[in-house]
Amino acid sequence: MLKTRLTERLRLVHPVICAPMAFAAGGRLAAAVSEAGGLGLIGGGYGDADWIAQQFAAAGKQRVGCGFITWSLAKQPQLLDVVLAFNPRAVILSFGDPEPFAARVKAAGVLLLCQVQTRGDAKRAIDCGADVVVAQGSEAGGHGALRGTLALVPEVADLIVAQSPNTLLCAAGGIGDGRGLAAALMLGADGVLVGSRLWASREANVSPAMHKAALGASGDDTVRSQVMDIARKLDWPPMYTARVLQNDFIRRWHGRESELLAVADEEAAKYRRAWSEGDPERSNTFVGEVVGLIQEIEPASVIIRRMVREAHELLRRGQSYLAQSTAAN
Repeated sequence: MLKTRLTERLRLVHPVICAPMAFAAGGRLAAAVSEAGGLGLIGGGYGDADWIAQQFAAAGKQRVGCGFITWSLAKQPQLLDVVLAFNPRAVILSFGDPEPFAARVKAAGVLLLCQVQTRGDAKRAIDCGADVVVAQGSEAGGHGALRGTLALVPEVADLIVAQSPNTLLCAAGGIGDGRGLAAALMLGADGVLVGSRLWASREANVSPAMHKAALGASGDDTVRSQVMDIARKLDWPPMYTARVLQNDFIRRWHGRESELLAVADEEAAKYRRAWSEGDPERSNTFVGEVVGLIQEIEPASVIIRRMVREAHELLRRGQSYLAQSTAAN
């Protein structure tokens, strides 16, 4: 066990939160993570009320939360009430200003998490009353921005110490094993939000073909791009790109965005069909640089417990090194 402010405040066994990956993080995965002692989050994605209800049902008796793409939620603000009616453990807002929704989450007595990609966004989240700020580096799979995890997390940690000491901090982006968890704690985080490594779990809503593609890849095989959003006709703000595995679709269109826009209707139909079929070449495998550390598709509980065990051992070993060094001096 690793006791941190996150485990104590949220009453968790492990300082691990499952990223609310759109579609991939359904009720089964969220429940598995919560049952293993972390906090599971359903990926609310682009706002399908029926799907969200199905996933809360799939989570059974496990307390789980839900995540929203904030700019998309702004188009269907009633979805927040749909989720709050399920008495979620937490709500996480990512990619947009949390202010229009923060007060409603807090008034419902639900934990408010805000995922941010810059120091400025972290300051905004604190001002909006976030209980947990998640500092996401560009190594992450799926959507993100430009800052790297290694520098962003301690910068946000310093901001929290100076302006809101009771706010909790989680690190995200490039965390796939115990080394990443231990490093995040050393950077000043209270825990981690894990995406890609739990995407590669048996409980995730991911096609076998996409899992297979990930197992054969390294971090070098990922790229940040906007072409998949153009093909899906999604209005993502330009500051956010998505990290995915390079494939036939990316090689065809990356760098030719204006040409893709001209045939977006035709390509959207092709992309939707490929996505529904779980085709890793004609749609996209949303996974981060940590893909190079993934060797097997395993149960979420196995992934989390090994991650914590490894981190605990590394931190214990570090204390031993420090003691030896102090004695020698």
